[in-house]
Amino acid sequence: MRADSDCEVWQALWWHHFFLLWSTINGQTRYSIPEELKQGSVVGNLAKDLGLGLSEIFDRKLRVASEAGKQYFSVDAGKGELVVNDRIDREALCGQSASCVLPLQVVVENPLQSHRIEVEIRDINDNSPRFLTQEINLKIPESVALGKRFPLESAEDPDVGSNSLKTYSLSKNEYFSLKFKDAKNGKTVPELVLEKPLDREKNALHQLVLTALDGGNPVTSGTCKIIIDVLDNNDNFPVFSEHEYKVSLKENSTKGTFVIKLTATDADEGLNGEVKYSFGSRTPDVVLSTFEINDRTGELILKGPLDYETSKSFLIDITAKDKGTPEMDGNCRVQLDVEDINDNAPEIVLTSKPSPARENAPSGTVVALISARDLDSGDNGKVTLQLSKRSPFTLKPSFSNNYELVTSGALDREKFSEYNVEITATDSGSPPLSSKKMIPVIVTDVNDNPPIFSQPSYNVYLKENGVAGSILYSVSASDLDFGENAKISYSILDSKVQDVSVSAYVYINSDNGSIYSMHSFDYEKLKVFQIQVQAKDQGSPSLSSNATVHVFILDQNDNAPAVIYPSSAALGSLSHQRMPRSAKAGHLVTKVTAVDADSGHNAWISYKLAEATDASLFTVNLYTGEVRTKRAVSEQDDSSQRLLIEVKDDGEPVQSATVTVSILMEDGLHEPILDLRQKATEPSKKNGRITLYLILSLASVSVLSVLTFLILAVKCIRSSRSSGSCCMSRSDCDDYKNPNRNLQIQLNTDGPIKYVEVLGGDMLSQSQSFRSCMSPMSEYSDFTLIKPSSTTDFKEVISVLDASLPDSTWTFESQQVSRDFPIVPFHTFLNCSAGSETHCSLGVIGCRGEIYSLPPPSPL
Repeated sequence: MRADSDCEVWQALWWHHFFLLWSTINGQTRYSIPEELKQGSVVGNLAKDLGLGLSEIFDRKLRVASEAGKQYFSVDAGKGELVVNDRIDREALCGQSASCVLPLQVVVENPLQSHRIEVEIRDINDNSPRFLTQEINLKIPESVALGKRFPLESAEDPDVGSNSLKTYSLSKNEYFSLKFKDAKNGKTVPELVLEKPLDREKNALHQLVLTALDGGNPVTSGTCKIIIDVLDNNDNFPVFSEHEYKVSLKENSTKGTFVIKLTATDADEGLNGEVKYSFGSRTPDVVLSTFEINDRTGELILKGPLDYETSKSFLIDITAKDKGTPEMDGNCRVQLDVEDINDNAPEIVLTSKPSPARENAPSGTVVALISARDLDSGDNGKVTLQLSKRSPFTLKPSFSNNYELVTSGALDREKFSEYNVEITATDSGSPPLSSKKMIPVIVTDVNDNPPIFSQPSYNVYLKENGVAGSILYSVSASDLDFGENAKISYSILDSKVQDVSVSAYVYINSDNGSIYSMHSFDYEKLKVFQIQVQAKDQGSPSLSSNATVHVFILDQNDNAPAVIYPSSAALGSLSHQRMPRSAKAGHLVTKVTAVDADSGHNAWISYKLAEATDASLFTVNLYTGEVRTKRAVSEQDDSSQRLLIEVKDDGEPVQSATVTVSILMEDGLHEPILDLRQKATEPSKKNGRITLYLILSLASVSVLSVLTFLILAVKCIRSSRSSGSCCMSRSDCDDYKNPNRNLQIQLNTDGPIKYVEVLGGDMLSQSQSFRSCMSPMSEYSDFTLIKPSSTTDFKEVISVLDASLPDSTWTFESQQVSRDFPIVPFHTFLNCSAGSETHCSLGVIGCRGEIYSLPPPSPL
């Protein structure tokens, strides 16, 4: 019979499998399936019902989380279908409840979202009615009155609805019939009713069969055998005051707590009327371990712990037996309901693993799915959740004790890379119970911070003539971001240095920021240049920042002094000078003038008499190069003297040059300057041309100087009201737009060669430098054009000039008015003759706004 029942069950499963239903109520997806489906059976197309494409199933990690604890369902990642993952037994899940619904949470990520679906588990008739015992023994005296009822054991059927227990039937006999009684718990109790007097002598033993039937299709059943012994005396049964008692007890009741006192009476006398109490023969072990009964007094006592969450009620069968022969018994039932108390703290359950939150995530981004549950009931099971203060998160209710942990404010990974969100769950019991849970939320980085250099600009001082490929400097930048967003690569932005790409001069290691030279540098050609270094991270999109590296080339003593006077000596031949034999001690014979292309100490020049025909006759000034007589010329001195003068700089190592001066002593040569002027008046075509050139040059310079002073005077008068210093306004030079400019001043006041030189021009360009050299002691008045020279940093020139010419008296005054316009390249100089009565003065002003002035006219 059991085999037939199993076959019918599987037939029912087969047909139910083909009639799966699903519906959507109030926006919530609900499926309906029968219990006991095979593993892998399709419940419904979950992805389609939620509006998800097939690509999103894998990318967004579609999955289900069961609130029942066990994972009965899963998602087919290929099709997006919800399939049965494990055996589903409705009776194990929902017991005798009329409705059995499994709530599921469907979780998708990127972004994190949750959907609630329900799966209704429909009952199938997979359980037959069953009696706890296969045999019921009754002892009935033959003198019992007709109509007497004898309660029988009820059958149990785990199925519900139409598949549950419906009725009982009794095997055909002439003494007993079957009737039913409704118990307080809603169940039907079968009772055996005596219909015909018993006669022990005719039939001392009766055997009946009780059958329990359910309402399924097909109908299933269970049976129990009833054996009745007919007794010949003791014809009164113990009788309880009620057939069924109902009591309640709090679940925190302690051992020994009194439950109820049961009383049964027997109309017989003597031993036949004495009653003892006991549990029914079919009492479950859980009742026997939890309660005990006093067999004399009938008091029911608690002997074990109660737990409302495990057993909400107990049905206890009590039997009262007399001591007669044969024994007669009576039965009653006690229904004990357990009252819930708040003995369970609420529990916080993570439905999904916390999802990392991007630091630029908008408010409302879901980072975790949380559910709260409490095993208690009523107010004791109502749970509220609360977050810790000062947290950029909040809880958003979704459905029935389910919440979403969402962002409520801005996140900054650079300040907090991880949050430990503390959630407190509190129930509504009295007193309330609570629990806490820490949920770690990791904040992932986005590329929101550009690399930052350790300083906005760098000054690098590099000696000239360095080895190509040597390291100049190492810049460093840091990025507050993380991972790829913090990986930095360095590069040099393209720019021009003397019309050549900067990449021809230097290159940079992209990993560590080390800058290397491509070749050696020459201070005399390039004194300063700039490098724009960019640091870029590897984020998407990448961020960058720039820093300026100022490279200053430091001068090395790599240039020997060059003799520019006597000019003939500079060309490699002897310099011939004349002097009167009547010259006294201290007589100025000539002056050697040299220049050094280096700067600073490397350009400080000293003069020394290395060799002489008569070393006792001449001396050379160490600093000015003036050649003078040490004593008066005697008649014994040779008329032709030869001097070898060594010119040295102050660098390390020392560089030097030599010049040879040939001096011819003549009688009657008294006034060299007068003789020179007389020569200039002699009718000579060559001297006439030179004189004309000199006159034109001096006239041009004089006119330029006068105009300069007039313009300067007008500007000073106009601006004197607002400023105590003479300056220029920006409007004076609105026509100039190039901001790169520099100045160079060269001043010489030593000996008979006296000139001042002012240069102006772009910082990286070359301007023309003209020098006019005159010597009253030379045979001819020479006009020399010196090759163009590079400009240099103005402050450096001033410092070098100041250190190089300690005997010159001049001042520098500068008021920077505007840096938006350039200086016009200009050049002005003045030649002065030797003599105590010669005076020179010159003022120079640049469009840059600087004013350079020499002191008032004074003897040079």
